[in-house]
Amino acid sequence: MKAGDTGPKNPYNTKAAIETFLDGKTVTMKGSDIPSHPNGYDENTNFGAATQCYAKTTIIITTGLKFSVTSDLGTLNGAPNTGDKGTCDHNTVASVRTFDSTTVAIDNVAKDGSCFDITATYSGFKQEGRAMISADGKTLKMELFFEGQATGHRCADGAVGAKTVTLKGAAFTGDAVQVYQIATSS
Repeated sequence: MKAGDTGPKNPYNTKAAIETFLDGKTVTMKGSDIPSHPNGYDENTNFGAATQCYAKTTIIITTGLKFSVTSDLGTLNGAPNTGDKGTCDHNTVASVRTFDSTTVAIDNVAKDGSCFDITATYSGFKQEGRAMISADGKTLKMELFFEGQATGHRCADGAVGAKTVTLKGAAFTGDAVQVYQIATSS
């Protein structure tokens, strides 16, 4: 491959192609694929019930593009009170949370498959942002934030992971890109 080449053409370049591909897939995020700031929040900070320290997250994607999520929360050490900073232990599961989306919307798909907007609606909250599927179909990257908290987090603002996000009025400097490995069969 010579300089300027971008690799194989990404076939996930329409809403229909993305939805068809994801239907029935199981995706898993763990280890180094967990970002430092899931949903925009530092994994090492105690946010009470909204603490973002994860050991593993598995999403089963069902027909009609719905997410069935199981989050194994990691153990946040040295941060006993809300607002305290500690250290997220990804290897020790503290608890498990499960929740199902009511809808997942895919919009504004880039013609080259490099980005699409995603909004996942759950009972009581929404996640919104931008995502992409690798051309080889092995990885799903989602840069997600809680509804109404971020700007500059859609594909029109830049690629997944671009430093274009403002979170609660301040420039976001963390890494919120969740990397999911896509199982070859469900």
